[in-house]
Amino acid sequence: MSPLANHFQGHLLELRRRVTISFAAMALLSGVAYLFSEDLAKFFVAPLFRACPDLEFLVYTNLTEAFVSYLKISIIVGVAASFPVILYQVWRFISPGMHRHEKRFGMLVVFWATFLFGFGVAFAYVAVMPRALTYLLSFAGENLEAMPKLDSYLSFVARSGMAFGLSFEIPFLMVMASRAGIVDKLYFSRQRKYYYIAIAVVSFLLAAGDVMSTCLLFFPLVFLYELGLVVIRVFGRNADVAA
Repeated sequence: MSPLANHFQGHLLELRRRVTISFAAMALLSGVAYLFSEDLAKFFVAPLFRACPDLEFLVYTNLTEAFVSYLKISIIVGVAASFPVILYQVWRFISPGMHRHEKRFGMLVVFWATFLFGFGVAFAYVAVMPRALTYLLSFAGENLEAMPKLDSYLSFVARSGMAFGLSFEIPFLMVMASRAGIVDKLYFSRQRKYYYIAIAVVSFLLAAGDVMSTCLLFFPLVFLYELGLVVIRVFGRNADVAA
């Protein structure tokens, strides 16, 4: 076997090892989350009951729905909790080809990407979700009664949390695109107005059309976008200086 083939095989084995560790972390943390699935469900349902005090319970219409719902929420929590492990494994896979200062930068990336993801999920739960639920439940009236299903509601909360967590990764993705040379340091400054429009549309969709919730998401995302521009100026790969 040629040295090139040996080198390639070594990379494949290392990649398989990192992927295996990542999946093992997700499986382990999902299993731990399932042990507390009932408490997790109560935690996620709490904003719904606060938004609609008259609502006394959720319903499920399929015998296996409650079990599947708890299983799904456990897997989602396990995947979210393993996010730092996944990022660390990605960093360990690419770090052998980095210089020492790049490795230090990589650790900062792992830390801030994890922090931004967690902050986005927490922001969705604390700031946006209660207002969005109040708005959505306001359609109930004399001839229309809200009867949320357990599976649908937990899926809604999980999708929203993941969406907000990933949305708060904007600075991380911007810096990575610049560092990888995919775009130059001026790109995001030149395209600012288009990204603002995209952020407004995404905020409106994630907030389910509620104006206040849209604003609560839009302005932090704009701040994060501008923060990404600042970080690119400091750590960007290209030598140009963004205007």
